[in-house]
Amino acid sequence: MKLKITTVFAALGICLQAFAQDPQFVQFYASPLQLNPAMTGVHPGKWRAVVNYREQWSSILDSKPYKSLSASFDAKNQIGRGDYLAYGVTVLRDQAGSSNYLRQSADLSLSYMKELDGSRYSQYEQYLIGGASVGFGQHSLDYGGLWFSSQFNNGTEQIDYSLSNGESINESSGAYMNINAGLLWYAVFDDNKSLYFGGSLNHVNAPKVSFIDADGQESIDMKWVGHAGGELPFSHQFSILPAVAVIGQGENMLALYGANVRYTNRDWNEVALRAGLWGHLAKDVEGGFATPAVTFTAILELERWNLGVSYDIASNKLSPPTNNRGAFELSLIYYHPGERKARVKCPKL
Repeated sequence: MKLKITTVFAALGICLQAFAQDPQFVQFYASPLQLNPAMTGVHPGKWRAVVNYREQWSSILDSKPYKSLSASFDAKNQIGRGDYLAYGVTVLRDQAGSSNYLRQSADLSLSYMKELDGSRYSQYEQYLIGGASVGFGQHSLDYGGLWFSSQFNNGTEQIDYSLSNGESINESSGAYMNINAGLLWYAVFDDNKSLYFGGSLNHVNAPKVSFIDADGQESIDMKWVGHAGGELPFSHQFSILPAVAVIGQGENMLALYGANVRYTNRDWNEVALRAGLWGHLAKDVEGGFATPAVTFTAILELERWNLGVSYDIASNKLSPPTNNRGAFELSLIYYHPGERKARVKCPKL
């Protein structure tokens, strides 16, 4: 019984801490507009479409796990000789728990890609990109799946949903405006050699989110993101793509780090495979740092398509209550090729 109670409270601690921060995809390199608005337009084609799906904590929450679904579209137009203006749209739906706690948002992003060096005749290119996004969001929950102490019938020792829950909380927050901004620098030295650094600030306007009244003081903490990555060749066919993302929001902090190894057949109809291992480093409730999970990834590149699959294996203190079951994640990316004269070199993400 003591073990069961400890497990329940551990699960509650996980849920409460997760609700205090934004949903995060472990395949952060495959959800670029969620990571940094300056990533808008950073792709080799004329436009790009991305879909991400993540399901987490099904081992604890059974039929009500965390489910995050994101979709984005971005395109770019050439301005002058080597600069680009890019624009995009991102939508996010995140739902979890018996309360069906739901977060929904939609953002429009805009970025300017300034060429710093290189030309169509040079062997490398580098760009400095500034981006921003603005959008709206709303949080909601469903009381139908919850019960409160005032609804416990001592006579029957059962929950009586016909009794009042004694709460005066709205089922949805008011719609809020959200503002984000970011910077990115990258250089492409060769077909399989590149480097990039970036950072962003999210919720810079600290939007108010309250389930009590429209003037509630609860707000979404500003989130900062620092990320870097690149590609290093082993041979003409093999390369490694290391990357890291460090995310802080309020008292929460998470670092995702690792690498994918890439193999390509170098044929005209290029097919490439990636496989990788990624670590998680998170700030726990006691203020220290722990490794809550490790992630295994596999990615198939087929001409214009990228399909990624990953699975988290829970570790550390999360191993016993979850039976090492973490999260399952999918990503799908499509690039539409641009005109030859307007193509720009971009790093592989």
